[in-house]
Amino acid sequence: MATAVSRRNRRISPVFLGLVAIMGVSGWAVWTDFSASPGFAVFLFVVSGWIVSLCLHEYAHARTALHGGDISIGAKGYLTLNPLKYTHVALSIVLPVLFVIMGGIGLPGGAVFIERHRIRGRWKHSLISAAGPLTNVAFAIVLTAPFWLGVDGVPEVFRYALAFLAMLQVTAAILNFLPVPGLDGYGVIEPWLSYRVRRQVEPYAPFGLIAVFGVLWIPEVNTVFFDAIDAVMRALGVSAWETSWGQEFFRFWKGEPQLY
Repeated sequence: MATAVSRRNRRISPVFLGLVAIMGVSGWAVWTDFSASPGFAVFLFVVSGWIVSLCLHEYAHARTALHGGDISIGAKGYLTLNPLKYTHVALSIVLPVLFVIMGGIGLPGGAVFIERHRIRGRWKHSLISAAGPLTNVAFAIVLTAPFWLGVDGVPEVFRYALAFLAMLQVTAAILNFLPVPGLDGYGVIEPWLSYRVRRQVEPYAPFGLIAVFGVLWIPEVNTVFFDAIDAVMRALGVSAWETSWGQEFFRFWKGEPQLY
């Protein structure tokens, strides 16, 4: 199937390459303490890294769909990793970035449009839905490698930035894997549900994410949710203290935090 996609439709977008460049340069500025404002450098590193992860998330959906049988994916530009090609740029990029800035939470992005009727087999449909959040899981593991490998010599502020960015990946993965209509977790189980159940649930899909965030306002649920995130982060070798400092540096507009 992949051979049916032209080279032009698979060429990595300059927009994505620019995001990777910003992430690399700002990461270098944090590592070397080159920036006059470490917080601003952390902000650029985290935001650009977060958008890169959103692009990879959607690319994983698209690439899996292509191999599953939807050859229309290439013409839509989803394989170029260009965030401007997504069906809902506001949902896929703008809102997730705003949620990170305002609340420090990894909001699941919008979607690439997949022509599901082209795909045969329930396992393929489930894998397409799972591919996105699994990418967030993989990204979190890579970002936390210095922690669980016990690597020495990583600058303190850079460790905090990695911790906060990794926490966003874990948050996005957990939220996305919830079996709620409109989220990838429901997409994983949907092919295995009866036609009657799917028809009954379908009208509620646009409101699934809103409902999740509404439930998260309940203090008891919020506590359980963030306890789960902390447990995953600890399993990856990252303490809540390091994540908290990463968020403090990220919010540079509140002033540079004093470590000592």
